[in-house]
Amino acid sequence: MAINDPLGDMLTRIRNAQMRRRGKVSTPGSKLRARVLDVLQSEGYIRGYSTTEYGNGRTEFEIELKYYDGEPVIRSIERVSKPGRRVYASVDTMPRVADGLGITILSTPRGVMADHLARETNVGGEVLCKVF
Repeated sequence: MAINDPLGDMLTRIRNAQMRRRGKVSTPGSKLRARVLDVLQSEGYIRGYSTTEYGNGRTEFEIELKYYDGEPVIRSIERVSKPGRRVYASVDTMPRVADGLGITILSTPRGVMADHLARETNVGGEVLCKVF
């Protein structure tokens, strides 16, 4: 089955697994997904992820979800820039999530990073998703 929006698929898998209180969720691997998972891990939204290599260059990520007092750490995770409508932001117009309590993940010329790092390095880019 072809997936038109691989990143949106991964975010939906995370959202669905947290609704069911799962400890882990698996998703097909890609470089963009790995970079987004790196940001989520460094910001403390997930425990981590592991990569499983299959034949023919196919990989799969197993994401360990994080909970605090039985509630998911990620309250809301939503895709902003979609294949049908790309959303870009400069440093001045970069959105703040929940007055700085959440993060926006951006794809910049210097790599995939959280909004506060993009502001520090003074780069804008494509707004991939918002996490709160």
